[in-house]
Amino acid sequence: MAFQMHLDTEHPQPEQAYREFSLDRPGKIIFVGHHLSTGTQVRCLIRTITLAGAVIEVNPNLEVPNHFFLEILGIHDEIGSTVVKREGDLVTISFNMLINPEFLHHVLRLNFEA
Repeated sequence: MAFQMHLDTEHPQPEQAYREFSLDRPGKIIFVGHHLSTGTQVRCLIRTITLAGAVIEVNPNLEVPNHFFLEILGIHDEIGSTVVKREGDLVTISFNMLINPEFLHHVLRLNFEA
């Protein structure tokens, strides 16, 4: 069928547009409930971070919702996040908005001081 041609082509991997930083810092996945209520929280390990997203490590048996808030240990801001892909215990997420470069610098500085 003509409308299914896009299924037969291989799509190139997008180039990485943002510098990726190794973080290895604990965090929390905060599930979003009805009317944006937050209730369930699970721990994760934030492996890498960019201005646009992160790679987090979670229990491979944990079902991660498509949309959630991410909280970085030591920083009490919640970052709206969306799952991009999952491979075993590693979950690649994108932030719903780019984070401020100064905020990222603060996160990295905290990790360096720890």
